[in-house]
Amino acid sequence: MLVAAVQLTSKANKKKNLAVAKALMTRAVRQGAELVALPEYFSFIGTKAELFKEAEKKGDGPAHEMVSSFAREHEVYVLAGSIPTYSEKKTDKLLNRSLLYGPDGKLVAHYDKIHLFDTELLDSRSYKESETFKPGEKLGIVDTPFGKVGLTLCYDLRFPELFRALTMKGCRVIFVPAAFTMYTGKDHWLPLLKARAIENQVYIIAPAQIGTHAEKKSSYGKSCVIDPWGNIIALAPDCETVIVADLDFKFLAKVRKELPVLKHYRKDLFSL
Repeated sequence: MLVAAVQLTSKANKKKNLAVAKALMTRAVRQGAELVALPEYFSFIGTKAELFKEAEKKGDGPAHEMVSSFAREHEVYVLAGSIPTYSEKKTDKLLNRSLLYGPDGKLVAHYDKIHLFDTELLDSRSYKESETFKPGEKLGIVDTPFGKVGLTLCYDLRFPELFRALTMKGCRVIFVPAAFTMYTGKDHWLPLLKARAIENQVYIIAPAQIGTHAEKKSSYGKSCVIDPWGNIIALAPDCETVIVADLDFKFLAKVRKELPVLKHYRKDLFSL
């Protein structure tokens, strides 16, 4: 199965962001991609006030409409990395929501980011996602014709228990759309992705943001696809682009047969 991961430098211009994303998505389907994954905040990155202004309602708005129509027109799955979304519940905060659209253009599933990035980094930059977003309350597990897939977002990558839970519930592919900071990404991004793939013997698809955004915050990039053995089978250069990789589920089965760590997991001694 051919999958694509789009790498973007999204800014506070939704119209331009969507145009660039659509052009790269089109390039992906021309290369045969059956599923195209976009990075976190693909439609808009701006200040807190701008995020509230540009947020969309579930299934409604320019970003949702672009992704839905593209999926329907090209008959492919599209993972909308994340779109700042108004909550269906009464709250003064948004949801950082990832959405999977099917080949018919209909919404298949969504996942609201459960781990929010609140930290004071040593590079003197402050990140407080909880000031803008409320955390999700459910795991992102989706049944598809190519098996169960897991949905995560960016900072979720630092919680191995989440990835083990998704794997033990049957996921063979886990998505990690991200806007990983330059400061942390250069040391942590690829090692963490490879670890999650190796630990759980799953395919990891990680579309990422790259470059400088609002408030001079920078993302690391290095969008990639990693196989269940931990091999990077596709890696993006340092620019806005798209990468394509082939997911071989026979290879996944071979890895799990040769090294049956998931069967050796001692749930009688510790559990999630």
